[in-house]
Amino acid sequence: MSAQRHLGRCHCGAVRFEAVLVDGFDSIRRCTCSYCRMRGAVVAMAEMGGVTILEGEEALTTYRFHTGTAQHFFCSRCGIYTHHQRRSDTSLYAVNVACLEGVSPFDFAEVPVMDGVNHTNDTGQPTRRAGTLRFTPAD
Repeated sequence: MSAQRHLGRCHCGAVRFEAVLVDGFDSIRRCTCSYCRMRGAVVAMAEMGGVTILEGEEALTTYRFHTGTAQHFFCSRCGIYTHHQRRSDTSLYAVNVACLEGVSPFDFAEVPVMDGVNHTNDTGQPTRRAGTLRFTPAD
């Protein structure tokens, strides 16, 4: 699949951005690490330079934990997580699909869930798939 360009924003609209998803939505995933587990976002991947802040860069704030490698960005006004620079591959950004225009995390019947508790950078082992999150719309 080829790269797809999407416009996105936080909930209050203070932060507006453009994301070029390298594999479109073929790269969607969730993670089981302590932070992602609590955040619950479905993400898709953009390469370094693939997230351009169009408006509100001053409203963005960051959070880092554990090794401090991953940098999580969110709006300081409404608190919505927009994207983060990944720990396992710092040349990639994970973009919150719920922030993209016309996209909902519920658009995906199945979302792979990656094992972030046993992170590849901690174990030296390849990233392991922990399971699959499924959404079945009510009739």
